Amino acid sequence: MAMVTLGALAGHFGRDVERCVDKAVGIIESARADGVDLLVFPDAALGGYIGDLRNPAQDDLPPALDPDGPQIAALVAAAGEVTVCIGYAEAAGAVRYNTAVCLTGDGVLGTHRKVHQPAGESLAYAAGASFTAFDTPVGRIGMLIDYDKTFPEAARTLALDGARVIAALSAWPASVTDRAARLPADRQSRLFDLYDCARAAENQVFVVSSNQTGVMGSLRFLGQAKVVGPGGDVLATTRSKGGLATATVDIDAELTRSRRVLDHLAELRPATYHADAASGV
Repeated sequence: MAMVTLGALAGHFGRDVERCVDKAVGIIESARADGVDLLVFPDAALGGYIGDLRNPAQDDLPPALDPDGPQIAALVAAAGEVTVCIGYAEAAGAVRYNTAVCLTGDGVLGTHRKVHQPAGESLAYAAGASFTAFDTPVGRIGMLIDYDKTFPEAARTLALDGARVIAALSAWPASVTDRAARLPADRQSRLFDLYDCARAAENQVFVVSSNQTGVMGSLRFLGQAKVVGPGGDVLATTRSKGGLATATVDIDAELTRSRRVLDHLAELRPATYHADAASGV
């Protein structure tokens, strides 16, 4: 039995990259001291997210960082044995991506560029083109960013690639068009939780879901970081507050138990599905 502690962070990260790095290093060091094995930061934790989904201001975009630069290196130096997933704006020549990176003290283990783009996000970032799982000290995992988790095919692709844990990094705001007076009553609050639980249950994997809190421009972020088990049950949550949701689990034992009678991935019938369903044709 190999018990690991999974941690999902809800917190506010703004434009000041140096301050964000210092804050992230402090959180990593605290998590190490508390025995956290997997620590998932929000999307855009190094430099913040865009301030307007429909028309992001071109003079206030998140700073684009070199993946080989000092910011990621500082997190690697702090991580030690902790597996850390964190989001930032990646500079790739003249192009920028909304990117998540997974690392330990040994270096970068995996990278994901956000594929699905809502509203006007394509005005700020280029789109990624793939979903790939990779091996880490806590087992094989995959990453999703924000809107990616709205699409069942994204998480399913990671699960079929062997991911046993999905790290879902978000900068997920309340509804832009119909915001509720109280965050827990907001339509996007309900959907955020629904997608986390559905993606875990349909793939019988753990989902470690982080999110930003606070305000960036016109966007008010929901928090609601959580760890979800392979049956779709919420094991720990921050609700709408900032903080770290943690759950200590035996990943292999829990996944085996959840798949003992009904094994969704083994019982797929891909030959019966519409050939063009994934392409929307």
